[in-house]
Amino acid sequence: MLGLPKATQINKQLPKKEIYALFKVESDDRKLFDEQISRLSIVAEISPRTTSIPQGESVSAIYVVSVSLKTPDCDKKNLILLSKLIDQRMVFVLEYEDRARLAVFRAGKLFQTEPKPTGELNIKLSGLDLGGVWERIIAQIGEIEVSEDRTLDEQIAADDERAKLLKKIERLERQARNEKQPRRKLELAGEVKRLRKELETNYMKSSPF
Repeated sequence: MLGLPKATQINKQLPKKEIYALFKVESDDRKLFDEQISRLSIVAEISPRTTSIPQGESVSAIYVVSVSLKTPDCDKKNLILLSKLIDQRMVFVLEYEDRARLAVFRAGKLFQTEPKPTGELNIKLSGLDLGGVWERIIAQIGEIEVSEDRTLDEQIAADDERAKLLKKIERLERQARNEKQPRRKLELAGEVKRLRKELETNYMKSSPF
C-alpha cells in the first residue's frame, strides 16, 4: 500500500467502541465520528524495525491509518480528535469507495491531498532518520516548499502569512477599482504597493524541501 516496503505492512484494527471507552470520548464527538467513519485500522508501521531508517530525536515510528468513510468528505474534527487521542505520528488514508486521499496534521493544521484512485496514492520515504522522513511526508502531502533558511514549521507559518497578505492585497485592489475619490484611490494603490513589497521581501519561496 502507498508504495511502502512490504515489511511495513500490518493490519491492526482500531475498534471505535474501544477508542470511545479508553479515551472517554464525548457523545457529540462520537455522533459525528459514527456518521462519517465506518472502520479504522493501522495498515503500515514505518520504523527501524520495518525499514533501514534509524529513529529520529523525537520520532521513533510513523503509522499509516486507514479510515474507511461513509461520506465523501471527513470533517477535520474527526481527524483532530484521533490525533489528540492517539499520541503517535500518523498519516491518514481517507478512503471512500474506490478513491482516497492522504491527510496529516502539523502545527495545528490539517493538510490533505486531492482524491485519487486508491492505487495511485504513494508516500516517498526520504531522510537521514525518521524525523526527516516524517517532515518530508508532511511536505509531500501539504505540497509545502521549505526554503533553505526555514524549518518546516516556520515555512507553514510563513505560508499562512503569505496567504493572508495575498487576500488583503486582493481586497484592497478591489476597493481601489471601485473607489471614486482620486485621493483615496491613490492611498489604496500605495498600500497595495507596500504590501506587495512586503510579500516579495519576506514570503517569496526560494528553494524546495
